[in-house]
Amino acid sequence: MRLRSLLLPAVLLVTLVGTAGCATDAAASPEPLPTSGVPDYQLGGAYTPPSGVTVVERDSTERPAKGTYGICYVNGFQTQPGDAAMWKERYPSAVLRTASGKPVSDPGWPDEMLLDTRTAAKRAVITKVIGKAITRCADRGFDAVEFDNLDSWTRSKGALTRAGNVALAKSLVAAVHREGMAAAQKNTPQLGTAGKRTAGFDFAVAEECVQYRECSAYTDVYGKRVIDVEYADTLKPTWSAVCAMRDRPAMTILRDRDLVPKGDSAYVFRHC
Repeated sequence: MRLRSLLLPAVLLVTLVGTAGCATDAAASPEPLPTSGVPDYQLGGAYTPPSGVTVVERDSTERPAKGTYGICYVNGFQTQPGDAAMWKERYPSAVLRTASGKPVSDPGWPDEMLLDTRTAAKRAVITKVIGKAITRCADRGFDAVEFDNLDSWTRSKGALTRAGNVALAKSLVAAVHREGMAAAQKNTPQLGTAGKRTAGFDFAVAEECVQYRECSAYTDVYGKRVIDVEYADTLKPTWSAVCAMRDRPAMTILRDRDLVPKGDSAYVFRHC
C-alpha cells in the first residue's frame, strides 16, 4: 500500500494520510487474558499479591496490582451495595419492579436491586450509568472488566429474560472494548457459546465450576482463558485432588468465601 500510494493523486494521498492519523486515535485492541499464570481474587479488599501471582481481580473502586494483569470488578446487572438509593432517585426506569412498583431485590443479596434489561431504552440507560465505572477501570489502568450477575434473569421470577441480559452484555462489552480493555463473562454456564459469539466476551471468570461440575461449559468456549475460583467452605474434593484433575481450568484457585485480605484469620489462598 505504501509503495502504490506514491503513484496516487496528491489529493487522494492527503486523504489517506488523514485517515491513517484518525486510526491512531481509535482504542487499542484489548490485551487478552494470559493462557497461563496464577490468579488472585481480591474482592474483599486489596492486598499485596502473594509471590507468583500474575493476574489480580479487584473492585472498580480499587487500583490494579502493579506488575499483574488487572481485572476490574463491576456489578453490571444489579445495583452495587449502597447504590440502590442513587438508582431509584436518578434512574428509576432502570430498576426492575413488581406490578405494584416495588423494586425487585436479589434473594441472596437483598441490598442489591435487579436492573431492568427488558427494553433497548432501559438497557441504554444502564449502559450509560455502568459506563462511568468502565471508564474508571480504564483510567486506573486495568486490563479487563468482569461484569457480575449476568444470570440475574434466573432470579427475577420470570420478569427478565436471557435475551435481554445478553443484549445488555453486548452493549457493556462494546463499551469495554472501546476503552481498550478485555471483557469477562462471569459464571452463567447456560449461555453456551452465546457469551462469546453474541455478547463478545473475551474470557470467563467462574466460581465453583469444579464443585458443580460445569468447567467444560467455559473451557469449551474460551479454551485456556478461564479463571476458576473455588471456595474452601464448600469444596468437596481435596485440594490435591482438584489440582490433579485434567479437565479443570489451568488457572484454578481456592479462596475463603468472603475473599478477605491476607492477614485476616479467615484468609485462604491456594493455587495448583
